[in-house]
This record gives sequence, structure tokens and C-alpha cells, in this order.
Amino acid sequence: QVQLVESGGGSVQSGGSLRLSCAASGYDYSSYCLAWFRQAPGKEREGVAAIDSDGVTNYADSVKGRFTVSQDNAKNTVYLQMNSLKPEDTAMYYCAEDQTGSSYTSRGCLLQDADDYGYWGQGTQVTVSS
Repeated sequence: QVQLVESGGGSVQSGGSLRLSCAASGYDYSSYCLAWFRQAPGKEREGVAAIDSDGVTNYADSVKGRFTVSQDNAKNTVYLQMNSLKPEDTAMYYCAEDQTGSSYTSRGCLLQDADDYGYWGQGTQVTVSS
């Protein structure tokens, strides 16, 4: 049973930083895509960043250069370092895992379709004030 537990959300001012963590268990450690999605009130869920079992990363254009996804395989934890935060980054952030390979490409995990990811955490709220 795949379990994903997010932490690290909070409230910051514009320009600030936060680091989200996703503690993952129960998945195939040899082959996976782990991604961060976010959803703001009244908006669709949006893929933010992803990392695969080879360490290849992929980012949404809106966060490139500001967010960094990484993983600590010893701790089975994925991180999302968020710098230069903007009010439009305000959302519930979710960790998600694709065990089937639907999102996998040689250039990194796809972020366009949340349905590619079958396992989800409970989310952690990020609020950025101007």
C-alpha cells in the first residue's frame, strides 16, 4: 500500500521560501515517478514538479528557476524547495506517485495529467501574502 505524507506548508510573504517534504512508502523503489501538484480554490489541479527513479526532474514553466525537486532515497522522501514565492503560488500542494509508468518519459515525468498518478497524499497548504 503506497502512502504519501506531506509536510512543510505554511504562510510566508512574497519573496520568501518554503521547503515541502513528502515521506513515501510502499511503492516500487526501482521505478517510479513522484510529483508535486497544487490546487488553488476554484482552479484545476496543476502539476508543479516531478522526479523519477533515475533522478530526472521536470518542472512547470510557472516555477522553473524558483522551485527545485529533490529526493533522499535513504529516507524515501521527496522535497520541493520553493524560493521567490509569489501570491499566485498560494494553493494546497499534493505529493503524488505514479506506479504504472503512465507519466514516465526519458526526459522526465509528465505533469499534464493528474490522472496518471494513482496515489496521493492529503496535501499541505501554502499561503503567500503580498
